[in-house]
Amino acid sequence: MQPPPDEARKNAAQDAQWSRPECQAWTGALLLGTCLLYCARVSMPVCSVSMSQDFGWNKKEAGIVLSSFFWGYCLTQIVGGHLGDRIGGEKVILLSASAWGFITAATPMLAHLGSTHLVFMTFSRILTGLLQGVYFPALTSLLSQKVRESERAFTYSTVGAGSQFGTLVTGAVGSLLLDWYGWQSVFYFSGGLTLLWVCYVYRYLLSEQDLILALGVLAQGLPMSQHTKVPWRQLFRKPSVWAVIFSQLSSACSFFILLSWLPTFFKETFPSSKVGWPPGSSCRGWIFNVVPWLVAIPASLFSGFLSDHLISQGYRTITVRKFMQVMGLGLSSIFALCLGHTSSFCKSVVFASASIGLQTFNHSGISVNIQDLAPSCAGFLFGVANTAGALAGIVGVCLGGYLIETTGSWTSVFNLVAAISSLGLCTFLVFGQAKRVDLSPAHEDL
Repeated sequence: MQPPPDEARKNAAQDAQWSRPECQAWTGALLLGTCLLYCARVSMPVCSVSMSQDFGWNKKEAGIVLSSFFWGYCLTQIVGGHLGDRIGGEKVILLSASAWGFITAATPMLAHLGSTHLVFMTFSRILTGLLQGVYFPALTSLLSQKVRESERAFTYSTVGAGSQFGTLVTGAVGSLLLDWYGWQSVFYFSGGLTLLWVCYVYRYLLSEQDLILALGVLAQGLPMSQHTKVPWRQLFRKPSVWAVIFSQLSSACSFFILLSWLPTFFKETFPSSKVGWPPGSSCRGWIFNVVPWLVAIPASLFSGFLSDHLISQGYRTITVRKFMQVMGLGLSSIFALCLGHTSSFCKSVVFASASIGLQTFNHSGISVNIQDLAPSCAGFLFGVANTAGALAGIVGVCLGGYLIETTGSWTSVFNLVAAISSLGLCTFLVFGQAKRVDLSPAHEDL
């Protein structure tokens, strides 16, 4: 007797999952890939002051170059997720990394192609954003298909910690390269390492035949199988899908606001003279620019371990996902509120570090919940959610600046973060589920 089609598909998906050694090898490779993604992403912010001096950019022109990355980044989230579902997330990641690594390494050459430096740099950053926009949706698609459900949270949190590693590496090593060899060396460093990583993955982790097949599918524009069609209506009729999208939007918006405004908050609220350091001291800047990210790395790893451990102990998957969101959106927003009600530099660093660190619990909550809901099209669904989050983040950052300008108080910004986080948390607590919605038959809630 033949098993039902959905049961056969489920069995085939389990057979395609990575073995334990494969999972460990890919987790390490993807952790490094995420690190290099952020190395390339933050190279321009690190070098913007030096490049502005060399090319005569004013603040407005430098802002155009810096913001142009996000113009491209918002446009390829859904495409990247859908391609990951169709041809495999690892192939999408490798192909896009090859392109953004080359563009990053070639940035110094592009900057000197002609007299219109601003145009070339803006175009290169838009293109980098377009290429990097596919990464996390393709990563979500890959992990949903290849990693066992009981290990998804820790794997995703481990790989996600690469974003903090990459920020720290470029902030530390990039600053030294900038002082010793000029801004060009920062782009050579991040772009060159990315291309070396691509060569390693291509040689040791990917089948050449699979990659050629994927390129052929992209060239022909044909689906890989009859099951790759996204069940649009089925997905977007479910309240749990809208709940995870809105929660992702809230978490991304809150994170972008804090990421964008915390450095300015510390510089304006705690000048060197106020905390007892001599004028020009770099120690204060190092503390509030580095400590929160050092806290976020172990917090991300711990959240993934805790989530998988609780599920292995018999707790319902949705209960664990909601608990992670209470930490990631609820408790983190409380620490953000505390930032607006303290005049102590040390307490502010502690509150900021706690808020940023706790936000990494979102990796083990809504990010993995997308894989619970629709593993067959998780990349597409994450692309939709992350596009909404990126756009909301841009609006939130602008709104934060408006509130600071009109009220003259930083408390209003942290109140905004708390309000947005609370809305996302409440929505997820009420409507969030961990039941698959991408299959026709009803399955039991997890």
